[in-house]
Amino acid sequence: MAIVPDTKNWTWVLERPCPECGFDASSFPYGSVARELRLSSAAWRPLLMRQDALARPGPATWSTLEYGCHVRDVFTIFDGRLVRMLQEDDPLFENWDQDETAVAGRYGEQAPARVADELETAGGALADRFDQMGRDEWSRPGRRSDGATFTVNSLSRYLLHDIVHHLHDVG
Repeated sequence: MAIVPDTKNWTWVLERPCPECGFDASSFPYGSVARELRLSSAAWRPLLMRQDALARPGPATWSTLEYGCHVRDVFTIFDGRLVRMLQEDDPLFENWDQDETAVAGRYGEQAPARVADELETAGGALADRFDQMGRDEWSRPGRRSDGATFTVNSLSRYLLHDIVHHLHDVG
């Protein structure tokens, strides 16, 4: 059975805590983004190595492996968006269909150990980029194709919620 695409607008997590995972992006300090990315990236390896990592808990819910592939790709997408925000004035991001990517990338057929390696590498690279930023760069703007606007600061907190939320999903 195919997963029903998530079409919700999750930008509200920038204003209040998420009732599902408990993460409060509204008060997360930008100086801790890189550290949290590294911790969250490392937390995926033991989850991906579980015996049940390939099994979907229900027909309409991704497996741990599929969530891990998604998180790996989120790191890559957000790294590209961050680079654009740092190099361009108010870039407009291309639409990214995460569900289409999951199907095309055959998430459920990938090797969990390889996904863990790729996820940690992508998360580490993104954390390094955040570590290298100057204080004034956190206010640089960018826009999503649906009209949502971000600063580097709000984009980083939106990203962290996504990662923490998916750890909650598979925890």
